[in-house]
Amino acid sequence: MADDMPRRVLWWGRFDPDYSRNRILRQAFLDLGWQVSDFIPSISPVAHLQALFTGIKTPDLVWVPAFRQRDVAAATRWAASRNIPLIFDPLISAYDKQVFERKKFSPESPKGHKLRIWESRLLNSAACVIADTQGHADFFAETFNIAREKISVIAVGAEEKLFKPGSSAEPSPSDPFEALFYGSFIGLQAPHIIVEAAKQCSAPIRWTLLGDGPERPGCEALAEDGNNINFEPTLPYPQLPDRIRQADLLLGIFGESDKAARVIPNKVYQSLACGKPVVTRSSTAYPGPDTNGLMQIAAGDPGALAARVTRLYENRAQLPVFGADARAYYDANFSTKSIELQLKTVVERVLFQ
Repeated sequence: MADDMPRRVLWWGRFDPDYSRNRILRQAFLDLGWQVSDFIPSISPVAHLQALFTGIKTPDLVWVPAFRQRDVAAATRWAASRNIPLIFDPLISAYDKQVFERKKFSPESPKGHKLRIWESRLLNSAACVIADTQGHADFFAETFNIAREKISVIAVGAEEKLFKPGSSAEPSPSDPFEALFYGSFIGLQAPHIIVEAAKQCSAPIRWTLLGDGPERPGCEALAEDGNNINFEPTLPYPQLPDRIRQADLLLGIFGESDKAARVIPNKVYQSLACGKPVVTRSSTAYPGPDTNGLMQIAAGDPGALAARVTRLYENRAQLPVFGADARAYYDANFSTKSIELQLKTVVERVLFQ
């Protein structure tokens, strides 16, 4: 290919182009000078046959995006027939979700074994597998017997045009102090830990849980006698940044599972990008030294959470400084530019290995 011709990447699968992980990486490709095109098959398992009659312009790279394990096999067949490398960005493991998170069946069960073998074959068929954290990279390598040189880490980040700092005005002592959680109320997030922490807290702090999901009814029942605990409905995505900026600090996840120790949830990236300090469970997923912008506590410990939030309330004059630390930590580790560099390194290694 001539040097002045842009490279082309084909995004393959029944994916959601508006999902934040996909939007960020698609924009990164564009910013790196790539042309991005899509092939969204009617039926995933036979998509390679559909592609034969679609007239797809041969790309330099095939990309199967987040959650699309079901699209990998057909995409691999089509890409291999044209000697095109394929990169898969699963974001989560289907095996991990069904066996360890939802506990639908045990790892030793026939169904658990079958699912692990199925996903292992898919992941190993790709030229490269993307993980969002080093913890997930280790999990993929150890669980699915993938050569570590085939796994690369690209952080999730946040959409910086939306998630950015607002006013840096110093908070007034008369303003209510708010600790905000937002999410899908699943076990990994452990929202009940937040409710229990709020009930233990004697400081005048407003604890707000925003969103909906399977654990919300239980959290509401647990919070019945807590007058400092508020629940809010899910917000449209474009309104979320303003809601983040209204709060004094953001709450991450507090689950005790192995998966909770491996992930950096969207809410943490987005809150840090907005310049808001975050309290979340301790995890080796977070790079770099400790910072006042990202405070880690023991998982599953409402007492530790109540104590940390109370301490922040008592030192609320320092919140603008902590917010600046949060954004600086984000810029150093998860910014758009750092994600572009990670992506550039991955695709160049795959194309020229």
